[in-house]
Amino acid sequence: MIKAFVAGHPIAHSRSPLIHGHWLAEHGISGSYERIDVPPADFPAFLRGLPGSGFAGGNVTIPHKEAAFALADTLTERAQRIGAVNTLVVGGDGRVHGDNTDAPGFCAHLDQSLGTAWPQRGEAVILGAGGAARAIVVGLAERGVSRIRVANRTPARAEAVAALAPGIAQPLAWDDLPAALEGAGLLVNTTSLGMKGQPPLAIDLAPLPDGAAVADIVYTPLETDLLAAARRRGLAAVDGLGMLLHQAVPGFAAWFGTCPQVTAALRDLIVADLRP
Repeated sequence: MIKAFVAGHPIAHSRSPLIHGHWLAEHGISGSYERIDVPPADFPAFLRGLPGSGFAGGNVTIPHKEAAFALADTLTERAQRIGAVNTLVVGGDGRVHGDNTDAPGFCAHLDQSLGTAWPQRGEAVILGAGGAARAIVVGLAERGVSRIRVANRTPARAEAVAALAPGIAQPLAWDDLPAALEGAGLLVNTTSLGMKGQPPLAIDLAPLPDGAAVADIVYTPLETDLLAAARRRGLAAVDGLGMLLHQAVPGFAAWFGTCPQVTAALRDLIVADLRP
């Protein structure tokens, strides 16, 4: 039996076992995927103990992504640029390899939601400058988006994220956001604003062109106020659940040897689990 995991602290809320359990059953694979609660102080020993543990690898989530980046034996170029790891693979050589699948996961969801020509919509504006913003800026640059603006209320953080895509990404002062939206083909909220229990994201979508798309990485609730406002404007709206589903694909393929698909049945399973 092939075993994989998701490690975090806390971890009981993770939907990853549902996702991977669905794929294991769908493909008739004898395997398991389990939640493991690992306090931060214990994470270095946990990662170093993976070779010989019986695990083929696993996912890491908050608060371990930066620690996994620092501790993995090898890193993909993408993980090096982002500075965080969410997927670990135990190689046959006994080394632990780190990747970040959030970037391709986000872009794959845009492909599924908007069609593969979405990079041609033009400039992208990113709200926020945390870990998700870092992954998304790298992903958009990899897919050929020609200009990216990163808006954050702390200018230094916006500058740090923009530096991940030199010549493509630029920091944007929050007060300059309305003018920047006038030329944007894609707006992405990477902040927690709008999430259940958090304040709403107060932003006027009126300046966006009629052909723009709005994406939100928040998926609780699935329909955020931002996405509802986008739909009222007649804009394409992309929810945050797809990023969670698509980022899981590369890890499953690496651990279990089969590349799964993100289907309507899988999405329906997770949506049902998200309901109160």
